[in-house]
Amino acid sequence: MQLTNLQPKRRARLWLALCLLTISGASQALESDRQQPLEINASSTDGMLGDGITTMRGDVEIRQGTLHITADEAEVKKADGRVQSVTFRGQPAFLEQEIEEQGLVKATARVIDYQVASGLVTLTGNAEVQHPQYQISGELLIYDLKIQHFEGSSAENGNGRIRIR
Repeated sequence: MQLTNLQPKRRARLWLALCLLTISGASQALESDRQQPLEINASSTDGMLGDGITTMRGDVEIRQGTLHITADEAEVKKADGRVQSVTFRGQPAFLEQEIEEQGLVKATARVIDYQVASGLVTLTGNAEVQHPQYQISGELLIYDLKIQHFEGSSAENGNGRIRIR
């Protein structure tokens, strides 16, 4: 199969898959991070201590071990005593964390959404991920933590490109 015969988005996804297949080892956060205290700072917060939605606004900063997140706004949805999703919004929102045996990973996007149950992290709006072994950017990047699979696309109107280095 020749790559030149494929549609541009499909070709970009195929190249992305090929590049990511060359990366060895599972991308896992440092186990010690989960043992560290979670510190959250924001200008304001509004929400429920139990189930429901809690929103933090204004210079939101979250730290836990090597995990560092900054955003203009963070929204946490809880149901049945469990976090369902966490969404960070910013210009851009920023996330960095040390990955086991691989180094520091950094991600930026206007919206970073983590669906806990499915393990999907979606970066939307000028999204970029910098990994010690690769760099990828595009309008939309989706990463499945459970199977360590990346998918990306350019802007919906077809303008823009997926870039992999």
